[in-house]
Amino acid sequence: MTSETSTDLLDDVFRLLLDAGASDLHWSDGGSLHLRVNGFLELAEVPESVSRISFDELTTHLIGRDNFATFVERREYDGARTVLGGSRVRINVFFKRGRIAWAVRLLPSEFFPMESLGLDLDICARICELKQGLVLVTGATGSGKTTTLASLLHHINRHRREHIFTIEDPIEYVHESRECMVSQREVGVDTASFHEALRSVLREDPDIVLLGEMRDRISMDAALTLSETGHLTFATLHTSGAVDTISRIISAFDSMEQGQIRERLATNLKVVITQQLVPWTNREGRSLCAEIMVSTKAIRAMIRDGKERQMLSAIETSSDEGMTTMNKSLADLVKRRLITQKEAGLYSPDRDSLKRHFEVPQLMRSV
Repeated sequence: MTSETSTDLLDDVFRLLLDAGASDLHWSDGGSLHLRVNGFLELAEVPESVSRISFDELTTHLIGRDNFATFVERREYDGARTVLGGSRVRINVFFKRGRIAWAVRLLPSEFFPMESLGLDLDICARICELKQGLVLVTGATGSGKTTTLASLLHHINRHRREHIFTIEDPIEYVHESRECMVSQREVGVDTASFHEALRSVLREDPDIVLLGEMRDRISMDAALTLSETGHLTFATLHTSGAVDTISRIISAFDSMEQGQIRERLATNLKVVITQQLVPWTNREGRSLCAEIMVSTKAIRAMIRDGKERQMLSAIETSSDEGMTTMNKSLADLVKRRLITQKEAGLYSPDRDSLKRHFEVPQLMRSV
């Protein structure tokens, strides 16, 4: 089969993804093809043209012959590529029950303007004006963390004259240099490993650094060091809120180090955004819900003193600082009639607290 023919067949597959308005495609050798549309999986029909060739051959063209040989040896592959003349997808290829399977995520072809993210615009603007510090965007896989960070970096790229430096695995959004100079390094392509790239980043003269996911103690320490040395540093974590985020970072270090880490974190952490994408009741869309914690004198004291469990109360009472809780964000969707109260409860970190957003005050009941 020629490369041109294989490309045409891959295009038939990816066209399904785009035409359905899906975010993800799941397919395995001998299995059904599913698309995730607005958060829900739907069965899709495999194009007849594709069903005539082997899944191994199609996968080889998807990730490249050299990568396929490595994939067979390691049993895993992560990457990204451009398809259909401009759309970009993130690709994970793996084995399940001895057969090859794909998980493909469509990345938006354009950067989301900050106004359309669903986050407080003033907070986003304040983040983009920071000269130094650590900004964390957290949440589960598929919660839009990468999209949020790409939007913030895109805004900075258009309004500042500095050096944006990223370490990504893989590169998902491609940033062309605008007002900023942008250097994007992909693990496995531009650097041997994430940790090797971390060791050399300060020698590359960055102003703004995107580290991607902080996976371990080494990457967490690097993020703090970058922030301490005058860089604006962005990173992600798979955590469910600011309290969980602080606890996760502290617990990654030995007990003898934790006091120092608390001090470093209190000094350098600027914002924690925890987000999730919540499907509407009518399944016609999704909205971003977020908890936002901003570093204030009170928050910094809680981090230093090991009282992060008190943070949620501080977040609830600090809306004037731009903070908000996940429950407040969910309650707003209910009030806009995009989701039901029951559906909000499925995404709430604290259902009892959520219920209070819908209680009629005693004074109102007596009128």
